[in-house]
Amino acid sequence: MNLILLFDDDFIDRQRVRLTGRRLAYVRRVHRAAAGDTLRVGRLNGGVGTGVVTALDDRELIMAVELDRDPPPAIPVTLLLALPRPKVVRRVLQCAAAMGVQRIVLINTWRVEKSFWASPALTDGALREQLLLGLEQGGDTRLPSVERRPRFKPFVEDEVPALIAGTRALVAHPPAAMPCPRAVTAALTVAVGPEGGFIPYEVDLLCAHGFAAVSLGPRPLRVEHALPAILGRLLP
Repeated sequence: MNLILLFDDDFIDRQRVRLTGRRLAYVRRVHRAAAGDTLRVGRLNGGVGTGVVTALDDRELIMAVELDRDPPPAIPVTLLLALPRPKVVRRVLQCAAAMGVQRIVLINTWRVEKSFWASPALTDGALREQLLLGLEQGGDTRLPSVERRPRFKPFVEDEVPALIAGTRALVAHPPAAMPCPRAVTAALTVAVGPEGGFIPYEVDLLCAHGFAAVSLGPRPLRVEHALPAILGRLLP
């Protein structure tokens, strides 16, 4: 936890917060904080700054906080992500949030198991939990949005043209002849497929609606490895 996230109901007044539960346990166990210590904090969808511990016991933590800086800038990327297995989606969402992705669209593809869409990992609360963990890791406060699109063809045909407008749209596809570009300064829409990748029909449909297929090389990567690899390559 590189940043302790604060929520509206944590605030006792404008400059003091009270924490319990997981965050209290983490501060005690990992930071080994004591009264007078300074911790890095940020308010969800707000500023970041410091919190000075004024009281701490096994029931609660009280801090005086000063939020005097902006969080790290968001990256100009919309992520279209073929829904991974439930265990993987947790890791991928954490990664995306930590790296500053602000919009994530979970999409269906031929290789996505139908049962994944009914997983408890896709409830609003479960998705939010993983995003918050990613923000804590990345020292960010801006909560990404997550949308679900369980019908691939209607989504691509009806929504993708407007969604990618004003962006450079790329689909990660290992067999593609064009290597993934580096240090792109334009806003991006990036489509990442499931384990096994997009099938040719899906790549063709995406490309017919404005995407270009790019490759990171001859070695297929797992989703949780492909996402940071492609974002690290694309971003300045």
